[in-house]
Amino acid sequence: MKKTKLKLKKIKLFLLSLGFFIVSFLTFNLSASFAATAKHYDELTFPALPEIKLPKYTRFELENGMRVYLMEDKELPLVEGTAIFRTGDRFEPEDKIGLAGLTGVVMRTGGTSKHTADELNQLLEQRAASVETGINSTAGSASFEALAEDLEPVFDLFAEVIREPIFAPEKLDLAKKQEQGAIARRNDDPNSISSREFQKLIYGDRSPYARTVEYKTLAKIDREDLVDFYQKYFHPKNAILGISGDFDTAKMRAIVEEKFGNWQPTQNAEVPQLPTVSPANQGGVFLVNQPQLSQSYVQMGHLGGMLNSPDYGALDVMNGVLNGFGGRLFNNVRSRQGLAYTVYAAWSPRFDYPGTFVAGGQTRSNATVPFIKAILAQIDRIRNEPITPEELAFAKESKINSFIFNFEDPSQTLSRLMRYEYYGYPDDFIFRYRRSIEAATIADVQRVAKTYLKPDNLVTLVVGNTAEIQPPLSSLGASVKVQSVDITIPAAT
Repeated sequence: MKKTKLKLKKIKLFLLSLGFFIVSFLTFNLSASFAATAKHYDELTFPALPEIKLPKYTRFELENGMRVYLMEDKELPLVEGTAIFRTGDRFEPEDKIGLAGLTGVVMRTGGTSKHTADELNQLLEQRAASVETGINSTAGSASFEALAEDLEPVFDLFAEVIREPIFAPEKLDLAKKQEQGAIARRNDDPNSISSREFQKLIYGDRSPYARTVEYKTLAKIDREDLVDFYQKYFHPKNAILGISGDFDTAKMRAIVEEKFGNWQPTQNAEVPQLPTVSPANQGGVFLVNQPQLSQSYVQMGHLGGMLNSPDYGALDVMNGVLNGFGGRLFNNVRSRQGLAYTVYAAWSPRFDYPGTFVAGGQTRSNATVPFIKAILAQIDRIRNEPITPEELAFAKESKINSFIFNFEDPSQTLSRLMRYEYYGYPDDFIFRYRRSIEAATIADVQRVAKTYLKPDNLVTLVVGNTAEIQPPLSSLGASVKVQSVDITIPAAT
């Protein structure tokens, strides 16, 4: 513990000193600069954004099929790494929803064949390091962070967690109790209700992309299920490992080969077929009645597409025209009409399954219907009227400016390269995206809006106080039938 505190103290002192120097330098220089050259904000000029350049990296493959990326970064004496595995909760059995998430948690908290969970925690804490694991909808992951001087012992523990988890029964019981607590609280937050139930309305409540963990599915999961799920998907052939930081590439490669080169799984690597996706609803208005609320939470949208669409650049520019400060929704729905606390609309694709187009926000109860109509009006407008040259320039500049900040340090770039390979995207997708943004025209934006936005298919969900929503949701149209959504949590039996 003393060693850990000493290291943390040194790092803290270094950062404090650096921060003081930067603040002093900027204060002096900016004061002098502004005093000499004060200008109105619209007179300021800025240099052109630099081109994105990939840092130098090494990619190789072990004999067992594990793919590895190494990217040196000597800026700080730190090393971090992530292994991603071709798995996900979309592959868990329908009667054991929650299995993948539990596997990802207990893989780390359950200890290994060499160290208990408490021993792992202590060893890592002594070095101010971390090792974490998890499984989400589309992938599993294991990651580590360490000081460069502690790389080898921490990497030993990282490899151990990946290769030798024991899934201790008592840690599984604890994880299940924590998940039960999450189920019990899941209706406490109207934002969570809105997001969860909207996904069900779009994908279907039995879809792997929308279904939820329940008490009864948790009850069916035991330790052997976790072991089987782990053995089925955690294979070297299913893995991509990326490491960035302060190390020597040749030495790091030798360490990786030593710790993972002889890894041979007990089963053949499995790459299952992805679940099929189709729209669960083609339109409709749905309501979750929450009498305690004084405002409405609105989501409206339909099934969307994937990132590899040739039109994604123009669609993202369309997003820029609709959203953010200076966007149409903010300017018209929030500022001019005063109908929203928050408002948004976005074509939101996914890597390997259809995403959604989703619009919505929060508004006071008695403004719910005007709020929905105002969003619909902006969707109709962008489909049927060309955007202005100023809107095009603003949206493109905003998108490119924000995109640059995804590459502030090598670890961010490495993460993208790994994801592109994981999902089968070309390694130059980074550059293709920027070129597609730059190439988008006014005509392109109107074309994709007309093609991809489908007002007749919009599913509208409102989480709010039925009695206070006046005029009622039925006033949205003569044929509108408002359907109630039941969010009662099923009992364990």
